Amino acid sequence: MLRVLLVDSDPERAAAVEAGLAATGCTVVAIAAGTGELTRHVRDTGAEVIVCGLDDPSRDELEGMRALHRDEPRPIVLFAEKAEPEQIEAALAAGVSAYVVEGMAPARMRPVIEVAIRRFRAHQALREELAAARRDLDERKLVDRAKALLMERHRLTEPEAYRRLRRMAMDRGLRLPALAAHILDSN
Repeated sequence: MLRVLLVDSDPERAAAVEAGLAATGCTVVAIAAGTGELTRHVRDTGAEVIVCGLDDPSRDELEGMRALHRDEPRPIVLFAEKAEPEQIEAALAAGVSAYVVEGMAPARMRPVIEVAIRRFRAHQALREELAAARRDLDERKLVDRAKALLMERHRLTEPEAYRRLRRMAMDRGLRLPALAAHILDSN
């Protein structure tokens, strides 16, 4: 069963959406009136997906979603009444995985949530890939700077400086970037 946190300030609509979610095999773990404490609600409930019914998402509501996306990333499905391009763009930038306009029909609920989950996973994979690429680049820059320092100090060629760095790293049981950072910090 998929654990859903429902965000809706309209109690009648929230009850109808909760029933629709239950009919599709979801468990509504909590209903929140707004996004102000969204991250805390997610942590407290263990929600896997957030479904928001907001007529016209405000800047503050989007900020609550942005904080969640930063601190406790989860798929967010936003059902809204308005479809202004700037509003959709702001919602997507805040971490919304699916922006659905005009209605929260129970029959549409599960497919929309499934698409949001898949889109969220793809986005998270890209974020992780980007972070790994940035780390690799930073590590290469460290190694290159340490290599340049060894080349200057000991009048070594680039391959000789690299071999020396590798040998020193192996002798000390360190990864090459860690040794490079240590060498650069020592100067």
